[in-house]
Amino acid sequence: MSYPMTQIGGRAFNPSHGGGGDTEAEYDRLRGAAREKIGERQSLSAQSQNAYKRGDGAAAHDLSQRAKRVAEEADNFNKQASDYIFRANNAHAKSDEIDLHGQYVEEAEDLVRKRIETEKSRHATHLHVIVGKGNHSVNHIQKIKPAVENICREMGLAYKTEANEGRMYVDLTGNQDMPDYAPEPGQGYHRPDYQGGHQQQHGGGQYHRPPQQTQEEQLVEAGIKKCISCCIIM
Repeated sequence: MSYPMTQIGGRAFNPSHGGGGDTEAEYDRLRGAAREKIGERQSLSAQSQNAYKRGDGAAAHDLSQRAKRVAEEADNFNKQASDYIFRANNAHAKSDEIDLHGQYVEEAEDLVRKRIETEKSRHATHLHVIVGKGNHSVNHIQKIKPAVENICREMGLAYKTEANEGRMYVDLTGNQDMPDYAPEPGQGYHRPDYQGGHQQQHGGGQYHRPPQQTQEEQLVEAGIKKCISCCIIM
C-alpha cells in the first residue's frame, strides 16, 4: 500500500495538547524509516526493469521480489507511525471525538470509516472529527477534510464544519437537518425535543421533525379510522 505524503499541519502531535517533543521525534523516526524503504523499493524496481530489458529474467524476478519485501517493510513503518501518533493524539480525546493529526490521507480514511461503523453499531448519535485547518499544507489546501467529507457523502451522513474550522461534526443518525450550532466534544447530541407541540432549542441549533401525537389524539384518530372502515363495509 502506498500512502500519499499528506498529513495535517506541520506537526504530527496535536499542538493543543502541549509538549510532545519526544512523541514528535519518534513519529518522525518511523516516517523517516518508511521513506528510506520507499526509496529503496523504487531503486530495486528500476533495477528490475533494467534487468528485464537486458533479457535477464531471473535477475529481474529476484529484484522484483526484493522490491515487494521492502515495500512491505515501508508499509509496516508507516503503520507503526500511524498507530503511534493516533494513540498519542487520542489519549485524552472525548468519547465522541477522533483526532487525525499526523495521519496520511488513506490512513485517515481507514480510521474514520472504522470509527463511524463502530459508533453506529453502538447507536451513537454523532462524531467530532479533527481534520486540521490546512495551515501548513501545500498552498494551504486541506487534504484530510475533503476525504472525510467524501466518506460522509458515501455513507449518507450529514456533516458540517464547526466553529473551530479544523473540526467537523458528523451526524450518525441519518438525519439530514444539521443544527446551526454544533456542541463541543463531550457535550452530547443537541437535538430539540418537543413538549406540548413546542420546539425546544439546544445550543442554538435546530433539528426539524413533526411533533409527536398524544395518546388521546392517537385513540381519537384510531376511532375515526375504524368508523370510516365500518361505513365503507356496510
